[in-house]
Amino acid sequence: MTVRRVGLVVHSGRDEAVTAGRTVRRWCEEHAVGCADIDVWSSTGRRSAREEVEAAGDPDLIVTLGGDGTFLRGARLAAVNDALVLGVDLGRVGFLTEVPAPLVRSALDAVAEGRLSVESRMLLTLRASRRLEVPADIEELMRYGRRPMLPPPGVRTDCEADGDWGVALHVTALNDVVLEKLARDRQIFVGVYLAGRLLASYSADALLVATPTGSTAYSFAAGGPVVSPRADALVFTPVAPHMVFDRSVVAAPDEPVALRVLERSGQAAVSIDGQLRGVLDPGDWIGVYASRRRLRIVRLGPMDFYGRLRDRLNLTDAPAAVADGMPAPLWPVTTPRPEDLAHLALPPGPDAPRGASGTDGLPE
Repeated sequence: MTVRRVGLVVHSGRDEAVTAGRTVRRWCEEHAVGCADIDVWSSTGRRSAREEVEAAGDPDLIVTLGGDGTFLRGARLAAVNDALVLGVDLGRVGFLTEVPAPLVRSALDAVAEGRLSVESRMLLTLRASRRLEVPADIEELMRYGRRPMLPPPGVRTDCEADGDWGVALHVTALNDVVLEKLARDRQIFVGVYLAGRLLASYSADALLVATPTGSTAYSFAAGGPVVSPRADALVFTPVAPHMVFDRSVVAAPDEPVALRVLERSGQAAVSIDGQLRGVLDPGDWIGVYASRRRLRIVRLGPMDFYGRLRDRLNLTDAPAAVADGMPAPLWPVTTPRPEDLAHLALPPGPDAPRGASGTDGLPE
């Protein structure tokens, strides 16, 4: 592909990220490609994703240098501009980033030469009974560990709004949308609706709706299922609910999940990809659904999600399964794939091009 302008999202608190940033800038200078730092904290507060992208000159490739948190910031910017995003891995337990920092120059060469594939990921968006706002006193209460905050999302002017369907918010989530309690000594009371039908009324610490990408984040920590990022689904997971039914529900991509704060509840905070974006009062609601936008992630080789799952979570084998000292072998791929399996996503066979079986797809 032709790379005209690169946007950099750098975890400035890590020396290796700062060093990798200098490498990217040198590559851009050598190839006459524009380069700008974006998503930078400033003393005047945070800009919206659209404002940040416009200030950076509308890059067509966004490179994130950090872990999954840094990638999420880059994804928010890429989604609003329909740009590609390339994640450089400097994290510890992440699932989103693509290449290790020492290979960032080779990765940029591969992108510029078209030696890449584009992976499409599902995003969430939402409607609400009213515009999201963060009251000044709540902002002060939530300040610890959450500064600086993103501004409340704006309203999409291209969508109809009324009392039944609410206002469409100009926001997307790659991981999850979370409704959570504000006071430690009080749970929230929420009615949960799937595809327009009441599922149950919950008393819980939080209720979240995750994408398959986000299934390995907060939802997983709350006991939710691991879902392949290749799938399209909405994963609803209650957090510490006071009821017998405490399981997740996996809904189809065209089945929205609505969360209505009940009258006897206290206020509830709305977080999008880990960022507080507003507060709801009793009687307010949000509806979470699949966005028409998709995130386009650069892949330089096959994404070994399950291998990464085993590695990142340090999964071990049951002692009884390896009592004879023989752990399960890797799935053998030594012959060409049979015709009836040609449509399946399996490890590459012996006829695959060089580099296709690696984790980064770059030349050795």
